[in-house]
Amino acid sequence: MTVTGSKSETNRLLLLQALFPELEIDNISNSDDAQVMQQGLASDGALVDIHHAGTAMRFLTAYFASRAGREVVLTGSERMRQRPLEILVDALKDLGAEITYEGKKGCPPLRIKGQHLKGPRVTMPASVSSQYISALILIGPSLPEGLELTLEGNITSMPYIHMTLGLLKRLGIQNSFTGNQISIAPAQSISGERQITVESDWSSASYYYSIVALSEPGTRITLRFYREDSLQGDSALVDLFKPLGVHTSFEADRITLSKGDEPLPPKIKHNLIQTPDLAQTLVACCFGLGIGCDLTGLHTLKIKETDRLQALYNEITKLGGSIRVTDRSLYLKPEHQMLSDKRIATYNDHRMAMAFAPLAMVAPLSFEDAGVVSKSYPDFWKDLEVLGFTSEEVSE
Repeated sequence: MTVTGSKSETNRLLLLQALFPELEIDNISNSDDAQVMQQGLASDGALVDIHHAGTAMRFLTAYFASRAGREVVLTGSERMRQRPLEILVDALKDLGAEITYEGKKGCPPLRIKGQHLKGPRVTMPASVSSQYISALILIGPSLPEGLELTLEGNITSMPYIHMTLGLLKRLGIQNSFTGNQISIAPAQSISGERQITVESDWSSASYYYSIVALSEPGTRITLRFYREDSLQGDSALVDLFKPLGVHTSFEADRITLSKGDEPLPPKIKHNLIQTPDLAQTLVACCFGLGIGCDLTGLHTLKIKETDRLQALYNEITKLGGSIRVTDRSLYLKPEHQMLSDKRIATYNDHRMAMAFAPLAMVAPLSFEDAGVVSKSYPDFWKDLEVLGFTSEEVSE
């Protein structure tokens, strides 16, 4: 089975391609987010609407701020217009950007008048979303003196920063990350790889890990276009799902997931500060297995497509589970009885739909707005049908 290319890698490479047109990209994600990113970069209009695509909002803010002579209003969905951007905007202003808020201060829509950003030195809190940091890194090569970014405090979501820097290195753009200092060299062209194949999305692979975990021993699923030396932080799945009985083997560009017969622990405990997008999958899977989980490092989940901690509380409770959440942690009590024929609310959040879908193996479920998966994985329901899920189990 082939999973769509990583939207995280795709969106980074699309912005780099806009800066360096000689770059060719293969296996581009077919997700809504990637399509919105492509449309935003190609737009010649004065209004750019990125809908629900948070990554595109952050990356395009930095991109348009650096396009001298171009003026746009960058907006999005109602939820997007509530998501904070002030820290990124302030950092860009320190580099010489001209950005004003068209509505609520600190949030989109933004009026951006592109400038020749000066750089190279700028400071940003290290605890913010890594997308803010990556947005600056990605435009760094286009600045006349490059970029010297100082991060103050403890850094969160480190893998996504390393992904961005790793892609720059593959293009031959010099960079370094020492302590809390990130340096990007200026570049007029790329000297490394000019054709890059996007690795398939590890976040999307998490749902297959959950399916295998909930299956009988001996179950196997093979997925294509994955690398053992992945730049994606969510490749931590390999270790996170071992206690749940899922083993991963690599061969060429494929991974095979297999279910072992070892006993399950009564609960798992993880700090997901580096991999928060895996939280929903882990919680739903543990609930389906009847084991507990104790997860920390989840503070960024409250400002995603929805408040994911509250959404998890709502839906696990609906299914008969006992769960407790704070603004940065979650505790699921071991349960062995899941209620049937419940309708899962998706909260306009693709990961809520996909994380809960494997629970249809335990009891019949239906989903509100099942099409929301198109944000990151449009073929999700079709691919699940290949594995034997029926329309009744995953109905819209």
